[in-house]
Amino acid sequence: TQTVKIKKMVQRGPTNITLAKLISGLEQAAKKNKAPIWKRAAELLSRPTRKRVEVNLTKLSKLTGQVLVPGKVLSTGTGSKATIAAFSFSSKAREKIAKTGGKTVSLLQLVEINPTVKNITIII
Repeated sequence: TQTVKIKKMVQRGPTNITLAKLISGLEQAAKKNKAPIWKRAAELLSRPTRKRVEVNLTKLSKLTGQVLVPGKVLSTGTGSKATIAAFSFSSKAREKIAKTGGKTVSLLQLVEINPTVKNITIII
């Protein structure tokens, strides 16, 4: 008798379909606009969930302009007047940003607003 080894398939990349589409969109934007920051954001989002960026509002409160967070924005701290683009926001963080006059947008919306990446702060 022979024994047959069966190899288990290993999942590569994100299983979240929304995240996979976002990463693909950012990579396409990087090529189309010749802006490597979108490629870097896609790489950071491709990390495992436990290694993905999580930022509290205290880190964002002093920033103005456009801010890119390749991960999640959490609600500890006070809001910011900046336009903040992230993969996800906690509900309280979204409320605090709105109360202080800031704006929350998705990463693909930021690509549409500023495709050539002028004056964007990336938070890692």
